[in-house]
This record gives sequence, structure tokens and C-alpha cells, in this order.
Amino acid sequence: MSNCRLYLISPPKLSAANFLGPLKEALAGGDVASFQLRLKNVSDDEIRRAADVLRSVVQAHGTAFILNDRPDLAAELGCDGVHVGQEDATYAEARAALPSGIVGVTCHDSRHLAMEAAEAGADYVAFGAFFPTQTKEPKAQADIDLLKWWSETMVVPAVAIGGITVANAPALVEAGADFLAVAAGVWEHPDGPQAAVKAFNALFA
Repeated sequence: MSNCRLYLISPPKLSAANFLGPLKEALAGGDVASFQLRLKNVSDDEIRRAADVLRSVVQAHGTAFILNDRPDLAAELGCDGVHVGQEDATYAEARAALPSGIVGVTCHDSRHLAMEAAEAGADYVAFGAFFPTQTKEPKAQADIDLLKWWSETMVVPAVAIGGITVANAPALVEAGADFLAVAAGVWEHPDGPQAAVKAFNALFA
């Protein structure tokens, strides 16, 4: 059995009211470690509204509610953590905003960035993209050997991200990923989000 767990990522655009159904379906599929609200090109108020609608549903499932990019809003909105990219807030700013929250850092395909983040105190590092993805324009293409190296040498958990589906996930699990961050692979699964989450969890078991 692997220790890998699912890290759900929201679609880049959503209406919170319309998204509640698919989100509840996904959570009904079994264990989900984290859910990241990652909205692109929207106002702060839209982020606030979405977080207010979705957060309680996610947290009631025992799943961590993570906000992308914005430590200030994550702290204001009662999120469990924040995920920062290399162009977003720094790790130090994120940690200052959420002293006891989860702070994860995008490290693309860079061992150096990942080691810096781990030494600074990041709760996880994210590597990717491992596969072609339509969700966002990847800054880097990561190699599965990077995950193997990290899992063998470091204790800070690694999140694999980028175009992950039930079909291509086994290699990442085998390489030692602690979490698989999945967006379209769940929301666009032909049998629906619940079936997708069940299939990922079956794979981890």
C-alpha cells in the first residue's frame, strides 16, 4: 500500500453555487487530503465568495482547505493553508500570514528551489508538470526521477502536479509522490468526480 493521497485542485473558473454539486460528489468518493481553491483572473471578492461557500463543505469532510497564491486572503477567510508559486508571495510572507497553517511551495522541476523551500520550513513542495495539462500553462516539465530522488533523500512531502489522470498516476505513486494534485483528471472524468476519486484511492491502496 502506498502512502500517497489525493490533493484536489479546483477548476480555474467556477461558480461556487454550481460547483458545490461536483465538489460534494468528489468528496463522497473517499479520502481527499486537501482541496485547493485556485481561481485565475478573478477579483478578491469572487475568491471570498467562493471560499465562503466551499470551505465549510471541504472542512466538514476532514479535508484541508488551501487557497492558491494569497496568504492574506487565506488568513482572512479561515483557510487551513496557502499554496504559493515562485511568482507569488514568498514563503516567509506566507508563513507570517499563517503561522500555524499549511504552506506549500511550487518548485517546478528544481531540486534547488525545493531544498530551499524545505529548509525554510515548507509543509510540502510541489513538482511538475509531469504530463501535458490544459489547466494552466506549465513553467517546466518535471521528470519522474526527480520524485524518486526527493522521496529517497528528503522527509518533506512532495506533491506531483500536471495533467495527472487515473491512467498515468501509477508511475508517480511508484516514484514516491506523497500527494497527487489533480484538477481535470477528477472534474472531467468520464464517470464523474466521485468515480474518479474512488479510482485514485483504489490505486493508492
